[in-house]
Amino acid sequence: MSPIQAWTLVFVVLTFGIYIWIAYRSRVSDTAGFYVAGGGIPAPANGAAIAADWMSAASFISMAGLVAFSQNGYAGSVYLMGWTGGYVLLALLLAPYLRKFGKYTVPDFVGDRYNETARLVSVVCALVVSFVYVAGQMAGVGVVFQRFLGVDQTWGVVLGMTIVFLYAVLGGMKGITWTQVAQYSVLIVAYLIPAVAISLQLAGNPFPQIGFGAILEDLNGLQEDLGLAAYTEAFTQTSMVNMVLITAALMFGTAGLPHVIVRFYTARSVRAARYSALWALFFIALLYTTAPAIGAFTKYNVLTQIPGTAVDATPEWFNNWRDVGLITVDDANGNGIIDVAGAIGEGTELMINNDIVVLATPEIAGLPAPIVGLVAAGGLAAALSTASGLLLVISSSVANDIYYKKINPRASDAQQLRVGRIAMGAAILVAGYLGINPPGFVAEVVALAFGLAAASFFPILFLGIFWKKATATAAASGMAVGLGVTLLYQLWTLPTFFGNAPIWDIPATGIGTIGMILNLITIVVVSQFTEKPSELMQKVVEDVRYPGRSELVAAHAAGHLEDLAGGEDLRHDGHDGHGGDGEHR
Repeated sequence: MSPIQAWTLVFVVLTFGIYIWIAYRSRVSDTAGFYVAGGGIPAPANGAAIAADWMSAASFISMAGLVAFSQNGYAGSVYLMGWTGGYVLLALLLAPYLRKFGKYTVPDFVGDRYNETARLVSVVCALVVSFVYVAGQMAGVGVVFQRFLGVDQTWGVVLGMTIVFLYAVLGGMKGITWTQVAQYSVLIVAYLIPAVAISLQLAGNPFPQIGFGAILEDLNGLQEDLGLAAYTEAFTQTSMVNMVLITAALMFGTAGLPHVIVRFYTARSVRAARYSALWALFFIALLYTTAPAIGAFTKYNVLTQIPGTAVDATPEWFNNWRDVGLITVDDANGNGIIDVAGAIGEGTELMINNDIVVLATPEIAGLPAPIVGLVAAGGLAAALSTASGLLLVISSSVANDIYYKKINPRASDAQQLRVGRIAMGAAILVAGYLGINPPGFVAEVVALAFGLAAASFFPILFLGIFWKKATATAAASGMAVGLGVTLLYQLWTLPTFFGNAPIWDIPATGIGTIGMILNLITIVVVSQFTEKPSELMQKVVEDVRYPGRSELVAAHAAGHLEDLAGGEDLRHDGHDGHGGDGEHR
């Protein structure tokens, strides 16, 4: 066992042990604890859990690789703008209002706001989005185990499945939340330490965000000398239209992610949900302002070490990753030298998998083995934290929105928990299969999931809050159109499925924007010709948008809306319903 493998094993065993211990201490016996942690998580802890749940393996493992290699710097900024901008949309437009509405899951909101048909369509959407998303997480787990512990990728995914099963099934949302707080701590420390060390090496500055700017001119010159486009040059690989489409799909997809939205139900109040959003933005910014720096540092180190090197004289780190198939060299001209010749990637002499960039960064920079092991543990923390949140969405959709709402409305808490845990176990098996056979690299798979979320959920959530006359038939139709168009186009163009040429050069990662627009148009048009929501529901929707406490909304959240069928205006905060302290439990 090499020193890197030994240190990785130490950190993996230590962190996995902590996750399972937290889940055991946080185990739950009722549905409120299993679905939303009893609604009692403090805002700073909830913010850290949201950040860990949202950032995922794509942010930790793959995003810097996308920025550095796949999209050559400038074009890779779509992922930075899309994912962070989408979080702002979620925090401002949806999270506080959904928390005030008071339902456990996105399908629960859809079922109450619209009707049961719309609920079932939203359950299908939630399952599709979650399974595509979780495939990327489990694939990331396999990459880490494969490289750092010498475990076959399949067995690496199986180990990850086992750990997630233990702490997610045992603790539900409460266990997952406190585990995610620990996982965020691990992943952010693992991300920042090598970034700071390499920034000092290359730029003499301990702040990666500043060191990044200091080396950009050198990196531009280095790339141009090798026949590559300048790192900061715009639209070398992606057109302006596609930049807009991909960024919008990621932004609106972020705002529609069911596993992130449910996090705001774990806050103690509407005010705490808002503070949770603020804390999460801070925690997210720590990683997202560092990712472009890591991408630039790694590309600079790769380009100074590899091009022009003899095939049999490459550095040890290069050989380690080539041995597991994540770096490939094809000496096409037979000169025994790795020639970049104006390009890196598929069909050239040098191909570097996007998923290795962050994981390989400490080795490339020559940092000591403990830091390499810590980064491996951070990658696993990022993947497992998001996987657990997604699996809970799948579990709650089956147990709450199908079993309890449709099959057995008289089910006890114990029966619902049993079904939820069985559903989660089955979902883990499917997630494992998808992780072993992913349709692309980690960030690409995750980007597809964001497109599906944008096309299916964002319009019905946004209009469900801000347009009280959006109808149930329109919502169901809009989700079906948006999800159907987006999913079919992704299957049509992805190489792992049909592999057809994109229509009008629209990438699979950008089609979610088109699906979302079609969803919005469908809802607006169909709403003109179908039965409007009841007057009472329209009042609830209107009240949800205003600060302060509303007895009408409180009765709805508690499931007693039928007691107020008279439809009186029951706001009682003393300011015509538009004031108050913002608290609603």
